[in-house]
Amino acid sequence: MDSSLNTTEPLLAAPFWRHLLAMLYDSLLIIPLFMAAAALWIAFFGPTKTLDEPAVPAVLQWCSWILILLLFFGIFWRRAGQTLGMQAWRIELISTSGEPLTWKQVTIRLSGAMLSAVFFGGGYLWRFVPPHHRYWHDRLSQTRLVLVPKSG
Repeated sequence: MDSSLNTTEPLLAAPFWRHLLAMLYDSLLIIPLFMAAAALWIAFFGPTKTLDEPAVPAVLQWCSWILILLLFFGIFWRRAGQTLGMQAWRIELISTSGEPLTWKQVTIRLSGAMLSAVFFGGGYLWRFVPPHHRYWHDRLSQTRLVLVPKSG
């Protein structure tokens, strides 16, 4: 975890707009990873032969993309509590217990976020429900997004 959060001041919830911008930044890193995975699939299985008969079974492609997401977010969140996009917008993901994030929390949070996206962002609307203002996937994984104080 970031040592800048070792203060006695209460941690403020990260503003919604910062989280949106951090997601945009992170998507600029994730999309090339997906493209590289697709290139590997094409190199390994060959190009699609017809629209009815894809070269790579769709379930294998989806599994590889989910694995990429799990590794991308898991490595960043477990190492520092922040992805590169979160660092740029001074957001940190912390466990409500104060302990470092576990792979279980990462998996639950990522799964919940994907389910939220599938259901038209419904889980993201929990961000606006008092008193805790946490996303549905943060509630499930017992995590929260906080604003990292400015240093200096």
